Amino acid sequence: MFTGIVQAIGRIEKLNPLQVATGRLPLANVRIGDSICVQGCCLTVVKKAKGKLCFDVSKETLRVTTGLDRVGEVNLEKALGFGDQLGGHLVTGHVDGAGVVLSHAEGFLRVKAPKSLAKYVARKGSICIDGVSLTVNRVKGNTFEVNLIPHTLKATTLKRLVRGARVNLEVDLLARYLERLRTAHSRGQ
Repeated sequence: MFTGIVQAIGRIEKLNPLQVATGRLPLANVRIGDSICVQGCCLTVVKKAKGKLCFDVSKETLRVTTGLDRVGEVNLEKALGFGDQLGGHLVTGHVDGAGVVLSHAEGFLRVKAPKSLAKYVARKGSICIDGVSLTVNRVKGNTFEVNLIPHTLKATTLKRLVRGARVNLEVDLLARYLERLRTAHSRGQ
């Protein structure tokens, strides 16, 4: 589990295996097998070197995500430990799909979600975009809007988003389970 509070901006340097220069992310207590959230996606550390982590990335992960298939900046967060402060929302790092940025200006980010995910996005609910936990302010159909404060822009990769950019989306964990319960109940399961 993660909080969606980005701890560092890293940089993908190589693909297959994915090698990430971790920037300011503290690595002293990171071990092989640990989970790290990379651009919103939970990945398992398979190799550790000074200031770098390596991850194997499955075809399925590459199919449902964006940004893990090329060199560039990524948001990083280490997994929560028991007793850690929960400053954001509960985030699993299981990307549900990719959205498309419709606009990004004056502290507002408007995103079009895939139709299959739109039912999980609610006003004042949580959404995770590229590993950043945010609160939804407006929803219309499969389009939603979030506010981005200056600190979030400074501390994450969201500052570089432009119209047409694809972003990793993880919908609210509770919404996902409530939908499953609702559909199971309506089918009499």
